Amino acid sequence: MRETGTADRDEIERFAAHPDWWEPGGSFRALHRLNPVRLDFVRGEFLRHFGRDRRSLRPFDGLSLADIGCGGGLASEPMARLGFRVTGVDAGAEGIAIARDHAAASGLAVDYRVATAEHLAAEGARFDAALALEIIEHVADREAFFAALGALVRPGGILIGATLNRTARSFALGIVAAEYVLGWVPRGTHEWSRFPRPSEFVLGLRRNGFRTVRLAGLSYSPLNDAWTVTDDLSVNYMLAAVRR
Repeated sequence: MRETGTADRDEIERFAAHPDWWEPGGSFRALHRLNPVRLDFVRGEFLRHFGRDRRSLRPFDGLSLADIGCGGGLASEPMARLGFRVTGVDAGAEGIAIARDHAAASGLAVDYRVATAEHLAAEGARFDAALALEIIEHVADREAFFAALGALVRPGGILIGATLNRTARSFALGIVAAEYVLGWVPRGTHEWSRFPRPSEFVLGLRRNGFRTVRLAGLSYSPLNDAWTVTDDLSVNYMLAAVRR
């Protein structure tokens, strides 16, 4: 059942069935493998945008960040370690509970909330930076999601998003191979028709005050068993966009 707003009940329940967020070999093992390369891209774009010292262990002290669709906190915790005041938001109470427990055990202060992006925006919350990583393909109302992102990021702030393209190749690799052949992610995790093309992502952000400054692909090499940042946007891709 699809809900009004960005929350999708079916998607929430699907993720709630997999509580092993922090198990490298569990249901989210694909994210664990992808995370180092993805976070390196995020860190690099934030360093460039804010003009911070890349040699610093906490280059983003004094800045705030919203991690939208944070799940169990796989991106929120590294951002907190880099100095951001992090607010992690997810519509799934189960994932937020796991994220809170893990952050507490790790000695990290992350403000985790069971909420949607539009609820956070309606409260008047504003952030210097935001993440929307592998979430847009799971929301019920994409336009409402774009509008919420535009409201949450301060003028001059930056958003980084990551998702899958809607191509024949992404269907073959992102769904058939990843879910049914290799078993990297649980079957039914993705619905191919909900993958946004880069042009759709960029235009949706543009309508809500963002200017995209970088598009990059993420490609997996079976020979090296590793992910790398590439120019190939046909399957996984990321973008950085500045709030005008």
